Amino acid sequence: MSGLQVADSFLVDGGKARGVELHRERFVGSCAAAGVDAAAFWTEQLGRLPGFGRWFPRFELRTSGELAVQLRPAPPAGGRARVVVHDGPDPRTAPRVKGPDLELLGKLKEAAAHRADEILLLDQDGTVLEAAYSAVAWWEDDTLCFPPADRPLLPSVTAALLRRIAAAQGVGTAERARTAADLQSTEVWLVNALHGIRPVHAWSDSAIDPLPNSRSADWQHHLTTLAQPV
Repeated sequence: MSGLQVADSFLVDGGKARGVELHRERFVGSCAAAGVDAAAFWTEQLGRLPGFGRWFPRFELRTSGELAVQLRPAPPAGGRARVVVHDGPDPRTAPRVKGPDLELLGKLKEAAAHRADEILLLDQDGTVLEAAYSAVAWWEDDTLCFPPADRPLLPSVTAALLRRIAAAQGVGTAERARTAADLQSTEVWLVNALHGIRPVHAWSDSAIDPLPNSRSADWQHHLTTLAQPV
């Protein structure tokens, strides 16, 4: 995964995907900031994606300036997730751009794989930012919450889609700064383009929560209905 300036991945299942226009906006915008016009490339390559099977293509701008697509079979979708907290401040060099830090994040996640499915990254004051490969959302009463947008966050397509669903459902949303300790007493979700929603069922070595009252199944269904032909 080294040598990437920009990358973007999304699940294509049976020729359909969620939030493709948002993935395009993120990828093309990041490429433009790097001095590369990727709009025509995106449109051309999107039209070449298979209309059958499950795929997880990755659009790339490499440090050489080359644009490329890796057509990868989609890994199995996950369900619940156990998380650990990264020991130390956010190690990323370009947190608002997907690509430059993917190798680093992969190593962090691999190092924690024997203890958890994902690793949470913290801001300097201990505020939860996101996980290595997922955005974070959680519930406070009937409000769906996200980290503050002014923090060093990767713009999450899936989080943006959840905000759309919340608006359509009349559910309130908020941005709040919370520590990992704050979140251990509420329902927390890891969200990304591959899995959609994975509710956190355990923190580090804590006991597994069976999550009998999780709202994730209903919201995962709403996410699924947003898939459109690519």
